[in-house]
Amino acid sequence: MKFRVEQRNLSKHIGIAQKGISSRSTLQILDGILFEAKDHSLKLTATDLEISIETFVDAVVEEKGKIVLNSRIIGDIVRKLPDDTIAFEVKDNHVNIKCQNVEFNIIGNSGDDYPDLPIIIEENQFSITRDLFKSAIRQTVFATTQDETRPSLTGVLMELDGGNISCVSLDGYRLALRKITTSSLIKEKIIIPGRALNELNKIIEDKEEEMVVSISHGQAIFNLGDTIMYTKLLEGQFFNYKDIMRAEHKTEVRVSRRSFQSGLERASLLAKEEKANLIKISVSDGQIAIKSNSEMGDVFESVNANQKGEDLNIAFNSRYILEGIKIMDCEEIVLKFAGSLNPCIINGVEDDSYTYLVLPVRLAQDDF
Repeated sequence: MKFRVEQRNLSKHIGIAQKGISSRSTLQILDGILFEAKDHSLKLTATDLEISIETFVDAVVEEKGKIVLNSRIIGDIVRKLPDDTIAFEVKDNHVNIKCQNVEFNIIGNSGDDYPDLPIIIEENQFSITRDLFKSAIRQTVFATTQDETRPSLTGVLMELDGGNISCVSLDGYRLALRKITTSSLIKEKIIIPGRALNELNKIIEDKEEEMVVSISHGQAIFNLGDTIMYTKLLEGQFFNYKDIMRAEHKTEVRVSRRSFQSGLERASLLAKEEKANLIKISVSDGQIAIKSNSEMGDVFESVNANQKGEDLNIAFNSRYILEGIKIMDCEEIVLKFAGSLNPCIINGVEDDSYTYLVLPVRLAQDDF
């Protein structure tokens, strides 16, 4: 096996492949990246048997072949080499790496020992622009649960309904819903693991170019052209989220997202984690009063708002309400309340494609 490749390109694609490697893997071979040189390209493959990534780099291939190299070692070596052409030569699993006046000799493992990726027949597929899909991931994946006893909630539900896609995540404390449209007519419900989407989000470039998403027999495939990610889908029933999306409300408040977010961030400085990061919100006379207190002291701030409906006292975990508001892209938001014990629903004024729902913390009215 013998090939030449540019340092900058190889380093980038090793970084992409490394996102398919898990620290929890029990098979030593899966700590490595499979290098396959043939035709005019080098294919890098990494998998933890849940997520798999194939990524292709332009290369000058003199002798085809394959070798498995430890991901961390080869990543560190290539990253530290000069920005120039790197020459690889492999004989009997011994790898010689040359770049300018630098030479490394390392030992790899036989490519024949690396597990084959599943052969997947792509059944349903649709195209979507990368920036739109990246935005949908960013606005939902943070609200998945880390509780492995509820496996279906560790992922994001993708509900395809004839051109409309709803991406939904929830963890029992908040819910994030992003709606996007495509030209696809597929009708399907799948749950994509949160970890797979987090890694995919790091790979997708924020461009208007299209990517292809395919669904087949418990797998999803994300094709970005020179990189393909495969992931197993989560099994089980997702929570029927539509039951908690109440249309009716008693109080509606329109406020500057930036002003409200800044007020929440300041109040959260005194909110203690052992006390559920508690902040108190009072709505009255066209103002939102934000309060927090602990043994360290207290804070009070008033934010101008446009109020419709009843006055209200309500409390939240500051982290849960802040994470949803930070992720929104609009200037103004609308908060809808059905009472102090019911969820708050937050939408953008200019764009209703994103909905965030957060549960309150129960407090006696005397505590306000």
